[in-house]
Amino acid sequence: MYQRNLLFTCIFTFLRTSRSFYLPGLAPVNYCEEGKTTETCKSEVELFVNRLDSDESVIPYEYHHFDFCVAPIDDSPVENLGQVVFGERIRPSPYKLNFLKNQKCTNLCQKIYKMKNKQDMKNLNMLKKGMMQNYQHHWIVDNMPVTWCYNVEGDQKYCSTGFPMGCYVKADGTSKDACVINTAFNQPDTYYLFNHVDIIITYHSGSGETWGVDFGDNGGRIISVKVIPKSINHKGTEEKACSPPTEPMGIPGKLKSDDVIVVNYTYSVTYNEDNSIKWSSRWDYILESMPHTNIQWFSILNSLVIVLFLTGMVAMILLRTLHKDIARYNQIDSGDDAQEEFGWKLVHGDVFRPPRKGMLLSVFLGSGVQVFFMTLITLFFACLGFLSPANRGALMTCAMVLFVCLGTPAGYFSARIYKSFSGEKWKSNVLLTALLCPGLLFGLFFIMNLILWAKGSSAAIPFTTLLALLALWFGISLPLTFVGAYFGFKKRTIEHPVRTNQIPRQIPEQSIYTQPVPGIIMGGILPFGCIFIQLFFILNSIWSSQMYYMFGFLFLVFIILIITCSETTVLLCYFHLCAEVSHLFICHSGVLVGYFILKI
Repeated sequence: MYQRNLLFTCIFTFLRTSRSFYLPGLAPVNYCEEGKTTETCKSEVELFVNRLDSDESVIPYEYHHFDFCVAPIDDSPVENLGQVVFGERIRPSPYKLNFLKNQKCTNLCQKIYKMKNKQDMKNLNMLKKGMMQNYQHHWIVDNMPVTWCYNVEGDQKYCSTGFPMGCYVKADGTSKDACVINTAFNQPDTYYLFNHVDIIITYHSGSGETWGVDFGDNGGRIISVKVIPKSINHKGTEEKACSPPTEPMGIPGKLKSDDVIVVNYTYSVTYNEDNSIKWSSRWDYILESMPHTNIQWFSILNSLVIVLFLTGMVAMILLRTLHKDIARYNQIDSGDDAQEEFGWKLVHGDVFRPPRKGMLLSVFLGSGVQVFFMTLITLFFACLGFLSPANRGALMTCAMVLFVCLGTPAGYFSARIYKSFSGEKWKSNVLLTALLCPGLLFGLFFIMNLILWAKGSSAAIPFTTLLALLALWFGISLPLTFVGAYFGFKKRTIEHPVRTNQIPRQIPEQSIYTQPVPGIIMGGILPFGCIFIQLFFILNSIWSSQMYYMFGFLFLVFIILIITCSETTVLLCYFHLCAEVSHLFICHSGVLVGYFILKI
């Protein structure tokens, strides 16, 4: 009893004295008032700008591509591989923010566009193009996106992770949402540039006893940063009327050769204290604006219905039809076997015949194993929270590194399958496994990158990053594939359960559903039906530059997809075997892959 109490006391003491840890890049930052900085808190609040993108264009641009106010010193933060591949270009901004220091209509810079100057006309036309195509800013403060919140239908508030650089009222008076919410934007064929922003920073104050730091009473942690973009005609540099009512900064669509456009960029900063929201929950108001979970649950229920339907069909085949076939075959006398055999038993000696394209089948199987384990491990870490949206670029970086490091299982599986086909070109098998599928992807990626380079887009990957990707491919993935293939070829050849006939059987006339194309379509509809809703949200997040964070739903759908594909393969293989089809790709590959995976 004494030892038990002593153990509980030690555990309790350890829990009291231990401190929690944070994932890399996700540790909270403590802020305090200017002049009261310590080693545990700082007063400067850094605002970073990211690329600008649009729902109406697939080409994003860097912040410096437009003629905005820029920081004098380019001290950009280090970006990981995933951020660079996704086209993020985070740069410092000229906005100067200090914690708990409110600012009113602070002048940032002034831009003068003379229509007689070709460079000024080019810069102004680029701004007009951005406003016409609804390009949006993406700012970052304290590793959080700066949000723009506005009311939508049903008196609900929607918070977007970006805000427009301006809006354009067409000649017929129609405009985008950014112009609709402001009734002052009513002049046709006019561009209204958002040259002023009200930055509202909400912070959570706390004591040193709560957070383990000591920054006095005038400190805290940032929990949200919101912005209200405005278009204000300051009428020169002296007068800066930032308070309403103000005349908007309208740029006519048609300008004369002697016109001069003067744009003053200003900003205001306001700090609000809110202790009701914890720092660990500061992302909730952003993620709640994303797709509703009710639709996600509907997607999963829809997928489960398909899985249950397929499971019932497979169970019926295995427990009823197949059981009856086996019982019938066992009751036939040995002398009448040749006359009474029918269905799948007729082709049992042809199923394990090496296919015509055994090299490609083994290569695709090896690459499929590589992608499968990459997806499984990535989703597992994402569900644990290691790849959350707060850790920018971590998801893409993790997936690419895992794909490179999983060359060993790809080479192993490909080599074992190819060896079972009595293949002799083992060097070609290893090289194709390491180069074919990644080469096709890299070729498409390089062609699209050339197009983005030509357009001057921020999504274009730098040449050094391309060299780094090639180094990962040829320096790590290729050697690991050879290592896996070495162990795969050293293993004994997989023995088949039945002997293969020397003379192939003739295939009888087939029905429509056993033809290759209809079989492929039927085999793809069911798995697609399980994932199409989740796939819609993923693609919508990519194209709309939104954050995808529902990895728990995605992991469930991934498991359902695996079950659906497995059961669909069982059904199609059985139907083709009963139709005495032994060498069709959809049947042959399904039987071979399923059997070899069990053996391996």
